[in-house]
Amino acid sequence: MSHFSFAFGIGSQSSQGDWLEVFYPQPVLSPSADLVAAITGVLGSQLATGNHAVQIDAKQASQLAKACTIAGQADQAKWLTQAADKGQPMVITLLETDSGPTTTPEVYLKLQLLSTGLKQPNSMDLNGIFGLLPNVAWTNEGAVAIDDLTQRQMDARLRGEWLHVNAVDKFPRMADYAVPKGIRIGDASRVRLGAHVAEGTTVMHEGFINFNAGTLGHGMIEGRISAGVTVGNNSDLGGGCSTMGTLSGGGKIVNSVGADSLIGANAGMGIPIGDRCIIEAGLYITGGSKVALLDMNNELVDTVKAASLAGKPDLLFRRNSLNGRIEVKPNRTAVELNADLHTNN
Repeated sequence: MSHFSFAFGIGSQSSQGDWLEVFYPQPVLSPSADLVAAITGVLGSQLATGNHAVQIDAKQASQLAKACTIAGQADQAKWLTQAADKGQPMVITLLETDSGPTTTPEVYLKLQLLSTGLKQPNSMDLNGIFGLLPNVAWTNEGAVAIDDLTQRQMDARLRGEWLHVNAVDKFPRMADYAVPKGIRIGDASRVRLGAHVAEGTTVMHEGFINFNAGTLGHGMIEGRISAGVTVGNNSDLGGGCSTMGTLSGGGKIVNSVGADSLIGANAGMGIPIGDRCIIEAGLYITGGSKVALLDMNNELVDTVKAASLAGKPDLLFRRNSLNGRIEVKPNRTAVELNADLHTNN
């Protein structure tokens, strides 16, 4: 039977032995039968069925390194060998199926599958992840459990040092776990682990990408990509703009921005918009917004709710500056990004 994913990880634990986070240097999607056999041969055949995250010791890491070498998995063997004698918490996570995670290491594997580009947003079962992600103090010394923070701060002071707390959150920065090829991020703290950032994407300092969301191609991101939202190739999110995520207001609609589209500065959308669409600066479109449909001659055709236009291509959304109504008309232009800005070598 084929498996969904495998990874060897090294992580952080609280003083009580609870997992805080896990870094997987090379997660594997659809591991080969030889690799699965190598892992189960060391850790037991029960791993072959179901989803498991098993903490391992130095002896097991060395055994797994030898097994991976025999199975032709040189990179996995290298990581295991390097970690074997360092005394850090190590874990083997083997997922037979893409089902809802049950452990913190499983969540971190799925988030890193997204951020390494092996999986796209909305393509995996992430149900229940918030209950499995501990709230963590992210410091210059790594992840620290909230209950351990005061003692760690005191320990640092006694050494004549400071423990700097950069964030207190369930999600760390993506760049501390994965940096995909050909991207730029102005402020790494604004891209969470679990973001999918495609090659050719530039995220400016005010841009933000949440988990299970991101770009599918080249793009300029100066606004917010909320959870579950994807942005198509060659699209531009203007400064301060917003995309309504699937968690907003308890909604279940998966919003997206099509290819060659533009959301203007301080604008936003609560519906999926199709390819070659433009929302003018400062205009926020929600599903219940009443929109005046215009033809190419700017003549009124009908008045509809914006939800009825979801996903339709070649539309220009604007607000009439004389009467204040929201209007939509055929869009005859497509967004063209500066190629030099998005060749991020």
